[in-house]
Amino acid sequence: MSVLFSAIEVSRQVFHRTTLTFAIVNLKPIVPGHVLVCPTRPAPRLKDLNVDELSELMISVNRVGSVLERAYAADGLTVACQDGKAAGQSVPHVHFHILPRKLSGDRFSGARNDDIYPALEVHEGELGAVAKNAKADQMSGEANVVHEPLKMDADAERKPRSMEEMEREATWLRGFFEGP
Repeated sequence: MSVLFSAIEVSRQVFHRTTLTFAIVNLKPIVPGHVLVCPTRPAPRLKDLNVDELSELMISVNRVGSVLERAYAADGLTVACQDGKAAGQSVPHVHFHILPRKLSGDRFSGARNDDIYPALEVHEGELGAVAKNAKADQMSGEANVVHEPLKMDADAERKPRSMEEMEREATWLRGFFEGP
């Protein structure tokens, strides 16, 4: 079954699913382990989710965050949701960014800790461009979904990962949800 983030096909990037949510790895994460957690139904805003969806989404954000801390030996998490265009949301599908954070050793550690927020804004803007192109294709009847990796650029200097790299990370993370 295909998994869509707005009009973008992301099935191969999924590493966690529940009845009402999914989590995906990124093409160009801002920090190692940067993922998105989304409701299965593409609701544009948090207020558009029903109680069951909202509850399961928050449980998934919490569970995925706990796994990321363990998997990436993180000291904490940045959890961000831009709820609406005025808040910087560029894709009309509720999503939470979860970024594993370290007290030292990542490019946003220490005095640069808050520099992660402008990077997220750039990331969200690039994501919006991909979704806008997918929506335009749908409107013109050219395609139903975009079958490209989810492109999320924090800066132009970093190279995108291959689908194989993302699939390896998704498979590795999936293993943290299995077993006891």
